[in-house]
Amino acid sequence: MNAIIFDTETNRLHGLPIQISYVPCSNEHGVINTQNEAFFNQFFSIDEPICYGSMAIHHIVESDLVNKPSYKTFRLPESVEYVIGHNVEYDIEALRRCGMPVDHLKPICTMALSKKVFPDAQSYKLGALIYMLSAHQTTTRKLLKNAHDALVDVQLTADLLKALQQRLKAADFEYLHQMTVQARIPTVLPFGKYKGIPINDVDISYVLWLLKQDNIDKYLKIALQNRLDQGR
Repeated sequence: MNAIIFDTETNRLHGLPIQISYVPCSNEHGVINTQNEAFFNQFFSIDEPICYGSMAIHHIVESDLVNKPSYKTFRLPESVEYVIGHNVEYDIEALRRCGMPVDHLKPICTMALSKKVFPDAQSYKLGALIYMLSAHQTTTRKLLKNAHDALVDVQLTADLLKALQQRLKAADFEYLHQMTVQARIPTVLPFGKYKGIPINDVDISYVLWLLKQDNIDKYLKIALQNRLDQGR
């Protein structure tokens, strides 16, 4: 397998993964297929408590993690190249906290792609998009009542990915990855004295200053570098 649809549930916002689910998938002649017989779904123990705010969302409680393997033991198959999910970089960072290398993984974000394909959507939450695309909302409601379970979220993301692919007609996962990257690159500055100003209009000296700062978002960094190249 070189592509998976993937989701985690964590013990707190930006916390440790306590549930990891994924299903291998393929893009054959422009059609997304999931290999449901190879579905992975596992709870993991951690060395921190589950915060009640997160517990209220995913309904995973401390007793669910008793005698489960440590999150530190989880590793993706080495063949995985593309990781697909809704706001997938959150989940990739959860994998990083497992201690596994993730920099080689190529994200495909269904949230970012949805913003391109459905620019007038009322919400880009996974459940909202599934309702929007559903022809049978009563059936969808039954499934969504279990949303924020990683296993269910993988199934929902697979449905959304198939709907996106019908419109994008991407020849392969690399194209979807490149579309994700382009969709994530901001066109306006999100903070500072130039907040809300198109990045292409920001003063070059300020761009140079920003590029020297630590912890700049990698997609903002691409936009700033593009501005710098344009200004030369």
